[in-house]
This record gives sequence, C-alpha cells and structure tokens, in this order.
Amino acid sequence: MSSILHGDANSIAVVDFGAFLDGSAREGVAKDILDSFKRVGFVYLVNHGIPEHKIRDMFEWSKRFFAQPTDVKLLAPHPPSGTHHRGYSAPGIEKVVQHVYDEASLKTIREKAPDVKESFECGWEESESMPNIWLPERVLPGFKEACLDFYWTCHETELHILRALAIGLGIPEDHLVQYHNAHDNQLRLLHYPSVPVKDLLDEKVSRIDAHSDFGSITLLLQDTVGGLEIEDPNHPGHFISAPPVEGALIVNAGDFMMRWSNDVIRSTIHRVRAPPGVQTADGMTPERYSIPYFCAPDFSAVVECLPGTYSDENPPKYEPISVGQYIMHRLAASY
Repeated sequence: MSSILHGDANSIAVVDFGAFLDGSAREGVAKDILDSFKRVGFVYLVNHGIPEHKIRDMFEWSKRFFAQPTDVKLLAPHPPSGTHHRGYSAPGIEKVVQHVYDEASLKTIREKAPDVKESFECGWEESESMPNIWLPERVLPGFKEACLDFYWTCHETELHILRALAIGLGIPEDHLVQYHNAHDNQLRLLHYPSVPVKDLLDEKVSRIDAHSDFGSITLLLQDTVGGLEIEDPNHPGHFISAPPVEGALIVNAGDFMMRWSNDVIRSTIHRVRAPPGVQTADGMTPERYSIPYFCAPDFSAVVECLPGTYSDENPPKYEPISVGQYIMHRLAASY
C-alpha cells in the first residue's frame, strides 16, 4: 500500500491529501481520489488543509446556534421555497427526496416519515439571486463572521480537490476550477436531535432519507456519533456504514459531476440513520452534528461532457446543460 493511500473505511479510500498540497505526490493522490470516486463516489481525505482549530470553532458555533430557542432561530427563517436555500429550517420542514417532483407525492412522503433535523444555510454574501438570511446583529454576535470565514476556507480546499480530480481525469489542471468561483456554493450546519432508536428503525421518522447530492462535489465534516451510510455500488439497495475517521474530510461526487464526467465518476446514494449498533440506556439516539459544504459550478455556466470522457466508441450520454436550471430544479423538490 502506498504512503498516500491509508487504507479504506468500508471500501471508501482514505487518502493523504497532504501529499497533493505539498507537491510530493500530486499524480498519485489524484489517481487514488479518482479511483475511489469511480468505485464508490466517496473518498476520505486526511491532511486536507482545513485547519483543525477552524473546524472545532465552527462546530462550537453550530452548537451555540442550535441551542437557541426556536423563536430566536426563526429570526433567520428559511423562505418557503426550496430555491432560496438560506437561513434556518426547523425539524420536519425539509424532506430530502430522490427524484420526486410531483407535489402530491412529495406531501405523502413528508407525512409518512418527516426528516428530524434542523439546519442553517448560508452562501456568498454578495449574491443577489440567493441572498443570505442572518440573525439580527444583537443575536449571537460573531456567528455571521464565523460562517463566512469558514465558507471561504472550505472553498480553498474545494479548489485543490477539483485540481486533483482534473489531473486524475487527464485534463488541464484548472479546467474544473474555472467553473467554480464559489458564488453558488452552500455552507450548511446540521443538527439531528436525539430521537427514539425504535422510531428510526421502524421508519416512523428519518434523519435524512436515501438521496444523492446534485452539485459537483460535497465536502463533509461530521462529529464522532456516526450514522452516515452509502449504497453499496455492487449491491443496489444495500447500505454500508461510512464511519467517522479521525481528522478526515469526507468528499463525495454529486449528480452534476457524474453527468459532467459522462458517468466516469459515480454519484452515490447515501442517507443518515441510527448509528450502527447504538445501545443507549434510554433507547434514544445521540444527537448528531455535521457540516456539509455543497459545491456547484457557477449557475450561469452551460457545460458539456468533459474532454477525455467520451470517444467515438463511447459518445457523450448527455446534452449540454445550464447549471442553474439543473440545480434549481433539484432544490425546489426539497421544500
């Protein structure tokens, strides 16, 4: 096993990204990331470049935010429409679904098993199409500044990962980067309150149902509780745990990246359930916190399959598409 490939966690590669950042093994890291993306659509990166103190501080800010009374959190309310994905959503408001767009069907799914989670979203502060929605300045001072700082810190890591993917694909290093100016990314703080284990197992409630992300890549930081599962690519419908790995950043490909790569890269369905083997005295699951950073190409772009992913024998499977139209269509189904 190479020094940059640290093994795997339930078939997801654990890669030392530091060897890409310091230039000592750029091609090797790029290959290992792409290989894991081809196999399972996910990869763990250690030595990923996001400072540990910033991660720790952001989780603390997240806990402080979600500890506020509901009426205080609702001073930064998420709009009724899923296409303006900013602000606070209370438990049960959002329902993550997989390619369901019919209003009646969505209503039935939400009523059957609501998502018991709460979230706060923010993005590019200068956006006119999707402006941020913040708490009043007097409430939780410093929260806005911490979120925006972490947003741009994650963007720097996003760009390094996109460069690695491009190298792995054999295209110019900045080919993917040129479409990602962070104007349409989303930082999400997530809190999963404690719920009865039995209710999760009986599917009376859910944390997040099975779904795929729909941007280019997602960066995910999670606490030590666990519960993230990915669909086994070799056994559709069967899910395997993606356990927390100390110091690791989880990165997964979204549907847009799969389409963009002409299906070379896999976008894998995943979900959040009760942590595996959880045993608690009161029958309740521990609360869980995570911080995903959703990366999307600029909404104004129209893209076609990446060079090198198609040939005469394997022609492009997809027509050129507007990034904005695709992403907004998917967002609208969540609310």
